[in-house]
Amino acid sequence: MSAVSKEPVSESSAPSPVPLEELNGSAAGGTIQQSEFSEPAHASSPTPYPLLEASADKETPFSQNAYRWNRGRYSRSRRFVDIWSFVLKLLGSRWLYNKPWSYSGAMSPEKQMARRRRQAVWIRETLLDLGPTFIKVGQLFSTRADIFPTEYVEELSKLQDRVPAFSYEQAREIIEAELGKPIHELYRTFDPIPLAAASLGQVHRAQLHSGEEVVVKVQRPGLKSLFEIDLSILKGIARYFQSHPEWGRGRDWLGIYDECCRILWLEIDYLNEGRNADTFRRNFRLEDWVKVPRVFWRLASPRVLTLEYLPGIKISHYDALEAAGLDRKRLAQLGAQAYLHQLLNDGFFHADPHPGNIAVSPSGALIFYDFGMMGQVQPMTRQRLMGTFMGIAQRNADQVMNSLVDLGALVEMEDMGPIRRSIQYILDNLMDRPFEEQSVNAISDDLYAIAYDQPFRFPATFTFVMRAFSTLEGVGKGLDPEFNFMEAAKPFATQLIMAPGNSSETTNSLLGELSRQAAQVSTSALGLPRRIEDTLDKLERGDIRVRVRSIESDRMLRRVSSVNMANTYATLVGAFTLSATLLLVSEFVWVAAIAGALAAVAGIAFIRTVLRINRADRLP
Repeated sequence: MSAVSKEPVSESSAPSPVPLEELNGSAAGGTIQQSEFSEPAHASSPTPYPLLEASADKETPFSQNAYRWNRGRYSRSRRFVDIWSFVLKLLGSRWLYNKPWSYSGAMSPEKQMARRRRQAVWIRETLLDLGPTFIKVGQLFSTRADIFPTEYVEELSKLQDRVPAFSYEQAREIIEAELGKPIHELYRTFDPIPLAAASLGQVHRAQLHSGEEVVVKVQRPGLKSLFEIDLSILKGIARYFQSHPEWGRGRDWLGIYDECCRILWLEIDYLNEGRNADTFRRNFRLEDWVKVPRVFWRLASPRVLTLEYLPGIKISHYDALEAAGLDRKRLAQLGAQAYLHQLLNDGFFHADPHPGNIAVSPSGALIFYDFGMMGQVQPMTRQRLMGTFMGIAQRNADQVMNSLVDLGALVEMEDMGPIRRSIQYILDNLMDRPFEEQSVNAISDDLYAIAYDQPFRFPATFTFVMRAFSTLEGVGKGLDPEFNFMEAAKPFATQLIMAPGNSSETTNSLLGELSRQAAQVSTSALGLPRRIEDTLDKLERGDIRVRVRSIESDRMLRRVSSVNMANTYATLVGAFTLSATLLLVSEFVWVAAIAGALAAVAGIAFIRTVLRINRADRLP
């Protein structure tokens, strides 16, 4: 998740940083003010060499509640009301979702889908209004396809920062407090107008006394106290969801809350971001086609980060790349190669590689920005992923299922048969087409569709990887319409499969197929005694249950239940009607009217129940 993204600003069009003496004099007179927009006027130049981009959505109008969290007198009680109002409205809309009478006409899957999409858009807009904490929480929740419907996940993944910049005076106070010196002693020049503003901070261009051009990332004032208030309220919400009869079943909301807290506190620690940038630079130190800004550690603190100024062309500005004479097909391949290198070779990858975080230098090298959120794949996890890949290659649902359980992506249940059949169905459909014709986006959509409300629990790292692959596939197709990410990944997949113990001569031969089948048979034979013993243990403990379902018995039970409900409603109609009559005779007109209304409601419920019984009786 980016604290700041990149925007096309040419060096010629951007104003030169202001000398500190002149700047301090202007600031003292109060002439330097920042507008409510998150980008300065000069940051919208279409020239081909970008610096940094604010990812604000300039086309979306701001609501009247936007930025209330940024006001000086915004109280904790007001924040509590705003957050819980959103939660209660969400719960209300989810309650109405399954009520047929809440739809115009008959309820249908198409109308339900349209309502989910409207709800998803409303959630995204409300999270933007609630500010930095909820923007980041929403971005994290966009990785949880096992908890939220696909429409919610897709909409939350579009969350981008849309916040106002804060003033130069506030930025200067933070810099001087964090670095312990007046700003003119730290930098020769410092541009008072930020290049970009985001939910966690903003970026200013500056120049060191040594003459080096840098950018200074300054954290938003009051962010820590806002996080403390919001996270304390969110803990209460997590407890409520954990005890909710529907939403709490099978989900660890308190665990999700703890994970969100850990990630959010890490992301506002700029020293952690600097360490991530250094690690990323070291991993690509032997590659001249990747550039990463250098961190100036003597000008860094938890709330201020000074980075090398590396301008370039934003990777999604295709016309500018063409005008600069850069090979777009090569750039598409380099983007895929860079990410696969991070994931498979280093196990340390950029978790938010959207187009604003990647630029291209005039020489054709890729420039990566913003290392606030990085993913890490441990060696043991990579080994287990290898087992999953091999199971997919062999269409072995059992191997895939067992490796997913080992990875923690699948919760083991008493009856794994339906899960095994779902995995086998996906494998059969996935492998029907050649590998190079597969689409990452289509595969991830299929996985998210089966994950929702199922025992699949995809870790955030897995979802970050799938989203990054989808993003890079989209950028690659923009650069080269014939680009296919799966085809670009083929050499890396082959390298994995041909790892020690998987020789190239046997992989595509009959002997290789026979050896795999023999290995599978031997594994099953060796594991048979253990499986028999596990089954006997479950029998002794009473863990094995045999469920027999009779359709006729179920129908009779439902009919008996409906008849009982009809009798209850009939009794209520008689009681309320008699009460209304007696009250009317006693001249209690208003009370009699209320009793009459209740009798009418009970009568309508009675008629609906009788009609339902009749429809059930007519079924074959």
